[in-house]
Amino acid sequence: MNTQDIITPAALIDLPCMQRNIDRMQKRINELGPKFRPHVKTSKCIEVTRMQIEAGAQGVTVSTIKEAEQFFEAGIKDIVYAVGIVPVKLPQVHQLIKRGCHLKILTDSVASALAISKYGLEHGLTFDVLIEIDTDDHRSGIKPESDLLLEVARSLALPGARIAGVLTHAGSSYDLNTPKALAAMAEQERSGCVMAATRLREAGFACPIVSVGSTPTALSAISLEGVTEVRAGVYVFFDLVMHNVGVCRMDEIALSVLTTVIGHQEEKGWIITDSGWMAMSRDRGTQKQSQDFGYGQVCLADGSPLPGYCVTGANQEHGIISSAVDSDINVVTKFPVGSQLRILPNHACATGAQFPEYHAVDANGQAEIWSRFYGW
Repeated sequence: MNTQDIITPAALIDLPCMQRNIDRMQKRINELGPKFRPHVKTSKCIEVTRMQIEAGAQGVTVSTIKEAEQFFEAGIKDIVYAVGIVPVKLPQVHQLIKRGCHLKILTDSVASALAISKYGLEHGLTFDVLIEIDTDDHRSGIKPESDLLLEVARSLALPGARIAGVLTHAGSSYDLNTPKALAAMAEQERSGCVMAATRLREAGFACPIVSVGSTPTALSAISLEGVTEVRAGVYVFFDLVMHNVGVCRMDEIALSVLTTVIGHQEEKGWIITDSGWMAMSRDRGTQKQSQDFGYGQVCLADGSPLPGYCVTGANQEHGIISSAVDSDINVVTKFPVGSQLRILPNHACATGAQFPEYHAVDANGQAEIWSRFYGW
């Protein structure tokens, strides 16, 4: 299938570009020493994940039980569910483990740890549990120096559970934009997680896994001493937020939305397309960064960016494109009805989530349909 034949809006993957992104990250982690466990919530796609594993990834990280089920069905057994577990989901985890999935779950509270141990004891199994560590005040987790760390560890030392290790995610790295700041955050992430692991070991608890990662810190770390695995997700596609953070060029963004011009507001200089927020998502992640791309950067149909052109407005099914540089051009003649454009996303995970499938485009411009799954 040629891209001109695709019904829009459609999510396109530039396959050569994505392969370069995969190879870049894998090479980087290989040089630093730990194993690499990609976070596959970005693509939620079997074909994409297989390319990551073929490049050298070992296991995957997921953000939903549905992802764990889908990737296990595809033959991937080594899975980390990197969202704090709640008791109501333990039966789903139980079923996956019974079927042979090596699924590790996450907690950062005594209440959750006790519920895990209790369920395991009552059902005759032992859950492998990672303790979530907060190394940057970004989200959830336990501070490495907190007394709570050892309280949670003691709650997991009961029959029904065992400590698999510690895990952290420096999500605040998305707010940075210089190599020096990113390298410092990567070291903060590493040292905090290693400190937590050391405290557990000194208290007599096993802690085999020390898991860190975000796309910016994984690409910026200078040392990963004491770390056993790295996780990163959005690197596989990259996006405009990552471009503003400084870890990718615009021509390294592998995901775009193919859209068609459906009309104009000539006196306003507007181009109207069939890709509103239902295609691009509501994510305005670049709004607080150094360069705001609205709802996405506009490119020609071949993927070449049009500087100054952004999706500045988005209704449910209508996108409004305007330009900050070409106010005098005739948009009707330059972008006639029926012409195709591509839009680079602010947040690849959010934009990908709007579509049930990708059109994976090879170097010859031929597209193959790859399914994407939903649900929790």
